[in-house]
Amino acid sequence: MSRTVTGAARSPQQRLILAIAITASFVAFLDMSVVTVALPAIVDQLGGGLTTQQWTVDAYLLTLGSLILVAGSVSDAFGRQRVLRIGLILFGIASVAIAAAPTAGVLIVARLVQGVAGAMLVPSSLALIMSSFDGAERGRAIGTWTAATSGAMIAGPLLGGLAVDLASWRLAFLINVVPIGAALLLLARVEARDVRRDDARVDLVSAALCALGLGGAVFALIEQPNLGWSSPTVWGSGLAGAAVFAWFVWRQARIAQPMLPLTLFAARNFAWGNLATLLVYGALGLNGFVVSVYLQERAGLSATAAGLATMPITLALVVLSSRAGAVAGRVGPRWFMTFGPLAMAGGALLMLRVTEPFSYWTQLLPGVLLFGVGLAATVSPLTAAVLGAIDSSRSGIGSAVNNAIARVASLVAVAALGAVVGGELDLAGFHRAAVFVAVLLALGGVVSWLGVRNPAPPATT
Repeated sequence: MSRTVTGAARSPQQRLILAIAITASFVAFLDMSVVTVALPAIVDQLGGGLTTQQWTVDAYLLTLGSLILVAGSVSDAFGRQRVLRIGLILFGIASVAIAAAPTAGVLIVARLVQGVAGAMLVPSSLALIMSSFDGAERGRAIGTWTAATSGAMIAGPLLGGLAVDLASWRLAFLINVVPIGAALLLLARVEARDVRRDDARVDLVSAALCALGLGGAVFALIEQPNLGWSSPTVWGSGLAGAAVFAWFVWRQARIAQPMLPLTLFAARNFAWGNLATLLVYGALGLNGFVVSVYLQERAGLSATAAGLATMPITLALVVLSSRAGAVAGRVGPRWFMTFGPLAMAGGALLMLRVTEPFSYWTQLLPGVLLFGVGLAATVSPLTAAVLGAIDSSRSGIGSAVNNAIARVASLVAVAALGAVVGGELDLAGFHRAAVFVAVLLALGGVVSWLGVRNPAPPATT
């Protein structure tokens, strides 16, 4: 088949490539949305309380966020199809290990492995699309991929909740096996040769420094409520993590082919947009964790009902985000990136209405709806502002950096949960978390207003 097309109908092989990219990415996105509804059931069986719940989420985010930047180089060096195949198999093995985990420790190790596999899937999937489509067809293919993978965010909480309620939390992690098998079968039908670059360089040292640096900081934050800040284990791991991560940043400024090109941050909207990403996605990850766990452990909802409770946020994102992106493309992203997070902050504060006895319709739903509208107004303009600030030839690495920052933001926010809620997610802890989420989002809006600038309109002749 021809490698790319411009303005032509998709060939059967191109449709196959797109199906593979969608199915493989669906696996990674599904797992992110499935896990939160399973957390209370995991702790009921394996123990460990809030700490186990935090590590179940953060183990995956730690390796995913640390390695997603280097995954593109791995794909270039070893071939997109090969890396995708290895990632799928590794994700499947890790999913089975999680489902069979006899202890919380085994589950957390398997989640670390699953994050490594997840880091292989999304960049390799997008690289397959980029190498198989061109021109307008590439844009349409990426749009189709985005719309289809958004379905994972909708299906995940519902499928996970049903698995927990009708069978076991273990089944929630085996849902991945079906799309993994389908993607592997589709990969076997690809006729095109795998694409590799002989000059591709995989910076394993930087990847290790990033993972160890983040890991030390996350360990300190999660274990602080159990051991206290005075514990040498806590402050020692925190300081060591900060030092190693500083080493990682120092290295990026001095090597010829950095994993994280710091020169990208010279572009104003890229730098300020990623700072807004750090704040907004940290709040988003923390809010999803807190609401899902509280609704089951304290409000008495089933896993399925807890999954459905936040569905309006995802539906608003799917329905409204493309329209917000289109309007922001005409008037600029600054207003959307300012008032979107502020609306989300208002939604988080409305969640302070939650009390005992719990009523979803009057206490939580108003906040969920406002939160969803604000998120829909934020996401597309934020992405456009960040990627529009840099040359199109660097959009791939720019997107990877922004995605990694979003994952790391959730990682750190969830790790800090114990310190935020005082070690227990009761009603008072839920309220403290809601205020903390609102503060992060309000800061995200302020940062956007102060730092982001609308692009200058094109000159007329």
